[in-house]
Amino acid sequence: MPQCVTMHTMKLENYHAQQEMQNIIKLREMLKTLPQFVVGYFRSLGDQTAALTRLAYAYDLRIFFTFLSEEVLHIAVADISLEDMAKVESEHIEEFMEYLSYYIPAENPDAHVKNASLGKSRKLAAVRGIFKYLYRKKHIPANPAELVAFPKINEKAITTLEVDEIAKLLDEVDSGENLTPRQKVFHELTKVRDAAIITLLLGTGMRVSECVGLDIRDIDFEVNGLRVIRKGGDEMVLYFGQEVEAALCAYLEIREEASPIEGHENALFLSLKNRRLTDRAIQNMVKKYASLITQLKNISPHKLRSTFGTQLYAETGDIYLVANVLGHADVNTTRKHYAKMDDTYRRKAANAVRLRD
Repeated sequence: MPQCVTMHTMKLENYHAQQEMQNIIKLREMLKTLPQFVVGYFRSLGDQTAALTRLAYAYDLRIFFTFLSEEVLHIAVADISLEDMAKVESEHIEEFMEYLSYYIPAENPDAHVKNASLGKSRKLAAVRGIFKYLYRKKHIPANPAELVAFPKINEKAITTLEVDEIAKLLDEVDSGENLTPRQKVFHELTKVRDAAIITLLLGTGMRVSECVGLDIRDIDFEVNGLRVIRKGGDEMVLYFGQEVEAALCAYLEIREEASPIEGHENALFLSLKNRRLTDRAIQNMVKKYASLITQLKNISPHKLRSTFGTQLYAETGDIYLVANVLGHADVNTTRKHYAKMDDTYRRKAANAVRLRD
């Protein structure tokens, strides 16, 4: 058993609880800028969604209420009442969808915001949510949002790394051979940590946010498992193999000597400033190394997750297992992403049965 397992017993403040509290505080501040009736809607979501999800809804609804304020009702956002909401028709929401294509936020005139189909769909989902709530509570006589269709989203092909590209990526992280002279200076300080992160992402398929949120005590080498908090706040154990184990143990030997600043003592992955690494830092790190081994693919942490999912499905053919390990709440989400591989399996089946010897 690795000696670094002893670090699992550290008793430190929980990062995920801190993040949840921070997001709750941000949400409360955001709600002060929205119509008063919105508070009841978000209270109704309290036991169903994580604070980060509710905060994202609040940001999207602020854009919608700003549109109503400026283009339809011509009153301040905070003054919008239930009576005003009853006047909103489906045509107004369709105009909002068109508005999302390109707009300049009043609070930031230098910004020029564009939304593609995916961004529009997310914001329409938030609008539908508030209207559904108001209609269910009988605050409005009809639900105009349900008459507005979601925009068509063109599915993109999954971008993944091939087996040889995975090997090249890990080799590049180890050697740093093709980095710039300046990058090589930092590489000497971070290569063991970077190798642990990229090996972990490739070997478990975890989300970058889950990687960022890992605490030292979340590792259990007795079962080779990692405790992660998934989207929605559910806790799950992800299991890892020998390559991930070796990479983690190599990093933990260095991590044990680090002196994290106050509030970051429990973080597994630290920056050179001894703070918990951020999502953006890991995204930039992955892109830095990946750009050295492939110019045709825009590789991000999410693409490493897709690479894991693709390999797992290719090895097992079990879409339910892939959905479970990736943390997809609906197996149809997984099936949609890996439909192309399903087709490959069906083609193999066509030649698997011989009708004549």
